[in-house]
Order: sequence, then structure tokens, then C-alpha cells
Amino acid sequence: MRTWQVKRRKRTRHLIELGGLVVKAGIVDLTSDDRAMIYGALLWMADRLKSEQGEHARALWTAKGKQAFEDN
Repeated sequence: MRTWQVKRRKRTRHLIELGGLVVKAGIVDLTSDDRAMIYGALLWMADRLKSEQGEHARALWTAKGKQAFEDN
């Protein structure tokens, strides 16, 4: 297999896993699969991470995510 094919498959797997997190969190159902709303929420999250409260948000969201993984 060529190098570009390996990289492409690795990227595809990564994107599928990220999409799975959106589904697992219930975002797709809660937004009725409204992609503009989901994208807007992700942009809000990115803005929050860039702000002065970014480190606090990272710590809070990481703890919440780890707990959710452990619970499931």
C-alpha cells in the first residue's frame, strides 16, 4: 500500500471516530441533525477554548469526558 493511501485511511478513521463522538454525545438527536447548529456549537466551543477561560474549559470538559467514558 502506498504512503498516501495509508495516510488517507488513517485520516478517514480519525474523522469517523470524531463523528462517532458527536453521535455518542447525543448531539445529532438533540439538534435533529442540524449541521449548521452543530457547526455553530463547535465554533462556540473553539472560541471558548481561545478565550481567557480556555484552560478552565479544557479541565472541565476533559473531566466530564473521562467520567462519561468510564460510565459507558
